[in-house]
Amino acid sequence: MDNLPIDSLDKKILSLITKNARIPFLEVARECNVSGAAIHQRIQRLINLEVIKGSEFIINPAKIGYHTCAFMGIFLKKASLFNKVVELLGEIPQIVECHYTTGQYAIFIKIYARNNEHLKSMLHDSLQSITGISSTETIISLEETFKRQLPIE
Repeated sequence: MDNLPIDSLDKKILSLITKNARIPFLEVARECNVSGAAIHQRIQRLINLEVIKGSEFIINPAKIGYHTCAFMGIFLKKASLFNKVVELLGEIPQIVECHYTTGQYAIFIKIYARNNEHLKSMLHDSLQSITGISSTETIISLEETFKRQLPIE
């Protein structure tokens, strides 16, 4: 954790809360042999340092009707259109990740659709009509085999 004032207690706290974001502060305190107030202060400090970016409940897309996950590489007509394209992509709620990338694509997104027909419709009606996008390449995910946080070392 270069250039940040992170010590071994911070690392232990991060390790515990990344395994279970709902772990009570008092349980973290017991594991770390410090007071609950100390844990609260440490976590607030880590949030202020932007080491911790938040906590969330993770929704299973399939359980709410989104059975197709796809990744899409986006080619831009001109690099100067990046900000405008990203702004328009941000208006499509089914796009859950957007990355500015090196290599073949200017932008790489993760998108969920109800099914392949819905994905085709979003590609045709929403994405490919965005001014500034010259073309796209879509990769459908067959299964997410794992997803994890970086280990705390």
